[in-house]
Amino acid sequence: MNKLTSPPRPHTSTHAPGPSVRVVVLANRRARGLSTSSASGSNALLDVLRSRRAGVNVVETCSVTELEVAAKEIARAIPEAIVLAGGDGSHMAGASALVRAFASEGLSVDALPPIALVPGGTVNTVARNWGFRGAFLEGGTAAYTARLLDAVASQRATVTRRPTLRCEDDSASRIGFIVGAGLVSRFFETYNAQGAGGHGHAASLMLRVFAGCFTNGALAKHVLAPMPCVITVDSVRAPFVRTSLVCASVVRNLGLGIRLLYRAAEEEQRFHVVATPLRASKLGPQLPLVLAGRGLLGSDTIDKIATHVTLGFGDKSAYVLDGELLLTRSLRVTAGPVLRILSC
Repeated sequence: MNKLTSPPRPHTSTHAPGPSVRVVVLANRRARGLSTSSASGSNALLDVLRSRRAGVNVVETCSVTELEVAAKEIARAIPEAIVLAGGDGSHMAGASALVRAFASEGLSVDALPPIALVPGGTVNTVARNWGFRGAFLEGGTAAYTARLLDAVASQRATVTRRPTLRCEDDSASRIGFIVGAGLVSRFFETYNAQGAGGHGHAASLMLRVFAGCFTNGALAKHVLAPMPCVITVDSVRAPFVRTSLVCASVVRNLGLGIRLLYRAAEEEQRFHVVATPLRASKLGPQLPLVLAGRGLLGSDTIDKIATHVTLGFGDKSAYVLDGELLLTRSLRVTAGPVLRILSC
């Protein structure tokens, strides 16, 4: 969901690093909220991040390579706290880079400092689950970010242990929070193709899919069409080889009030997974159940807390990890490291 809409500034650090640095902010300039500007050329969220705070060093990145370099620097000179600024994909990429960097230095995940999530994307699902409120109030995201940064810098922020997912596909291992395929990947493909317009756009698209389930609409049939996928949950193979929806998460609200994974984060070392072969006419009308945080109906539906899930797609297929569309033939999902998340 992090689309580049205007050329970002090059990789910069607003304050020179040194022994006095206690907090490092990693800001993804490719995130929608950090790459766009108003008619006057200003960006309120970026201005908040760049505001001088004692002991806070801001590093702006424009690529995965720059993020990896910054993460390695953090692993060599560990600060008291880290702030990841961007959307869901930025937070996933930041957590993944940090875990890899600390491992390369021979450090365990326990050595990772507490992490705060600044919402700089179009939807910010994970940040909303973990403390972000008031996007539409006076000051919105920028005001919330200022409060969060002030709390982190003054050591007043609340620390909460949060579980993650470790997702290993054909090419990489990543640390994330929400992973899905079928309905999830086709929804994001459609959303991105139409411009990735944020909450309002996503809500409108969801309603169009829902309505189409009752009218045999082309969009609903496309988004909810079962795809080839062999699913194994805790070594037990699912009784179907095509799925219209498979999703695993450690956050309960998947965005837009969708609480399909209503048992997510129930345990630190297990996660909630739901999968079903139901077609549009049977799956779509269950949206009210999902919004109410209740399980899907259907005799073959998988709905359980799990320790590991494998997906076999056969040919390369799309899946979504925290808003990022990725391609793979197979995917393994296990419980990831427990992170200490800062909120205000």
